[in-house]
Amino acid sequence: MKIPDAAKKELDKLLEGNKKFVNGTAALKNMNYETFCKYAFHQEPYAVVLSCSDSRVVPEIIFDCGIGELFVVRVAGITAGDNVIESLEYAVKKLKIQLLILLGHDDCGVMKYAKEHYPEPVDDFKSIISCVYPVLDKHEDITCHNYFAQQHTIWVEDVLLKRSKIIKTAVDRGELYIAKCHFDHSTGLVNLI
Repeated sequence: MKIPDAAKKELDKLLEGNKKFVNGTAALKNMNYETFCKYAFHQEPYAVVLSCSDSRVVPEIIFDCGIGELFVVRVAGITAGDNVIESLEYAVKKLKIQLLILLGHDDCGVMKYAKEHYPEPVDDFKSIISCVYPVLDKHEDITCHNYFAQQHTIWVEDVLLKRSKIIKTAVDRGELYIAKCHFDHSTGLVNLI
């Protein structure tokens, strides 16, 4: 899949921001009321990020972004239920965003929980686990939770392309690029999968 120029530029900017986060040189820009006022009645984010709800994985911080730069959808385990898919579709169709980041991470509690209970049905977190078990159906021998999280991120892209006409059409037309990323807790780096 060829990456559109605009999406590549934004992805490079985010990865550079991540390096600043790791190096302790983050600009902490656009994090004030004055910036908020600029976007009080409209928004122009340049990327949409599907991220886990994990309190350690905050896209605006790890990519060194401020108010108005990212459209962030957060859900436990970056699971792709209907409301999550529609949120991403809104970003693509209404906001014309050309870069979608799928951001998995190390030490994901959802991956651990799923692995501990697989293949048994669970009473709790049914909709979340139903979005994760299919990865284990394909890779039952996964022992590393971090590798499992990466395989899940790849699977989420497949789900989005199969279940969302809006996202699939935008990708096919070269109007959207999906970047599969993984946040490494030991280094602070976001790596492309």
